[in-house]
Amino acid sequence: MQFSYKIPQAGLTVEALLREKWRLGKKLVHELRMAKAVKNADGDSVKWNEPLSKGALLCFSLEMPKSDYAPAKQCNVDIRYEDQHILIVSKPKGMSTHPNDDYDKDTCMNHVMAYMKKKGLVYAEHVHRLDQGTEGLLIVAKHSIAKSVFDRMIEEKSIVRTYEAEVHGILKANRGTINAPIGRDRHHPTRRIVSKSGQHAVTHFQVVKRKEHSTIVHLQLETGRTHQIRVHMAHIGHPIVGDVLYHGRKSKTGDYKLHAIQLEFEHPFLNKKVIVKDE
Repeated sequence: MQFSYKIPQAGLTVEALLREKWRLGKKLVHELRMAKAVKNADGDSVKWNEPLSKGALLCFSLEMPKSDYAPAKQCNVDIRYEDQHILIVSKPKGMSTHPNDDYDKDTCMNHVMAYMKKKGLVYAEHVHRLDQGTEGLLIVAKHSIAKSVFDRMIEEKSIVRTYEAEVHGILKANRGTINAPIGRDRHHPTRRIVSKSGQHAVTHFQVVKRKEHSTIVHLQLETGRTHQIRVHMAHIGHPIVGDVLYHGRKSKTGDYKLHAIQLEFEHPFLNKKVIVKDE
């Protein structure tokens, strides 16, 4: 796997790029150094502590481990965005993000691997995940450096993830924040509940449209707990339409109305803002 990176500011060194700007782990930095994976545009080795000029081109060459996902026969997920470092795909409703056992070969990542195989590549790893019943945008790393950097961006909440949901009832407030810890429900194998002993969880919502018996809202996650939006909306008395696990009434289509509609972030490799919408 190869990719290039243009130095955005004069004086930046390879060492500072990897350790301070991208904040890669010691092990990965060591592996890159030992593999002599960083070269200049002419293919010559670069001194890691030598200041570089603005616009200088670095070329990375990485040996990629093979991802464990068996490729599907063909890729049946839409690619919404692609560059040298990531894919952003639109996961369909009803499809799992990744396999949970060896027999599960129809997940989003199996379809992504079919796409990667067609391009002659063997590595792809999801950066976050979406519940099986949630449709929408999912970030997939195309190399291990991107995986490390985007994982940290998710942890540090520097990727703004916007969801759209239809919830039961009429929300009175035009916007609000739900700050309620989420933990496991001891009485149910998959359900989560608001619990004092649970993990910190914060969801922001904004009303988009009020219908006769329901409300369309846009939501942004400050944390990424399992079923977070579903738990929080049920907690304030407005479960997602069709989400019977969290006390919503069954929808006509038999599924619940939650869609990851937008991703927004400063791209750490391209040094520009990226906004991707699922329409």
